[in-house]
Amino acid sequence: MATAQVATTRRARARYPLLAGIGAALVAGVLIGLILTVVVAPPGVAEPGSVVMVGLPLARALLDLAAVTTVGVSLLPELLGRDRPDRARPVLALGRSVTLASSAIWFTAAVASLVLETADLDVGQPLTLPAISDHVRQVASGQALVFVAGAALGVLVVTLLAVPAELRIAVALLGLLPLPATGHADSGTGWQDIDVIATALHVLGAVAWTGGLLAVILLVAADRTLLSLALPRYSRIATFCVFLTVATGMAAGWMQLYQTPGVHWYIALFTTGYGQILLLKGVCLSAAALLGARTRFRLLPTIIAGKATTVITWATAELAFMGLAFGLAAVLVRAPVVTTS
Repeated sequence: MATAQVATTRRARARYPLLAGIGAALVAGVLIGLILTVVVAPPGVAEPGSVVMVGLPLARALLDLAAVTTVGVSLLPELLGRDRPDRARPVLALGRSVTLASSAIWFTAAVASLVLETADLDVGQPLTLPAISDHVRQVASGQALVFVAGAALGVLVVTLLAVPAELRIAVALLGLLPLPATGHADSGTGWQDIDVIATALHVLGAVAWTGGLLAVILLVAADRTLLSLALPRYSRIATFCVFLTVATGMAAGWMQLYQTPGVHWYIALFTTGYGQILLLKGVCLSAAALLGARTRFRLLPTIIAGKATTVITWATAELAFMGLAFGLAAVLVRAPVVTTS
């Protein structure tokens, strides 16, 4: 068993550059989004500084990547099932180690986001613990980040305790819910409840879609037997998540643009930085969905038969597009809907 564990670890390490590639796609999405939403403050209005302006979306992008990894790897026991327990055991043990690392990063990124968000909203004020505490008490997104940090810490603890996978999944998914209920989703209009629900479902769908694929490619793809078990199960989940992500993303984006003062939504879609980010996200999600469809309908029958395929190449491209989409979404944390190009 020790030999199998070592072999599994070596195969997984060969996939670690995949995480770096997704990280690079996230950063690229953040930079593109920042370029589209550059706002020059009026004279006399203090700006938070480039460290905060760039650091906050980067911290949120890192938070998203860690959450995606945590949720995806937590799903592995369900994807592998109980058909080949001896063969799956080394993969699940390595997945547990990955979950420990990703949940720790998730926690750290949530705390960093909270600090940077405080600096962003309290420009010119000393960044002290009392200031951060006041921010948490007064601002909903600050409270949400504290909850997220607590959920990430909870995943870390339950993973250490080796509790059933279902509990780990529940805690991880719970950590995804607070942030969508703040920011643009919390618009204070008659659409607020629908907007919050649509955005929360959008996040859940995107994270399960991306995280599940990442876990399969990172930890399972090198073993054709386990891949033939996990990928069909993942594919069924992913198909539902693709439609859920696209439909709720379109609904939430339309509601935000519809509420844009002084301009029709279909004009705001092309003339505001917020709208252009939504368009780019739509392109990325569509490209990822098409790549996923190719895997499901062209490659999956070959994988089930236990034959060699190019699934890793196609899945890596799909994950890269999803990374870009997550990076773009991270910029929407502080992007004004009414920003004009």
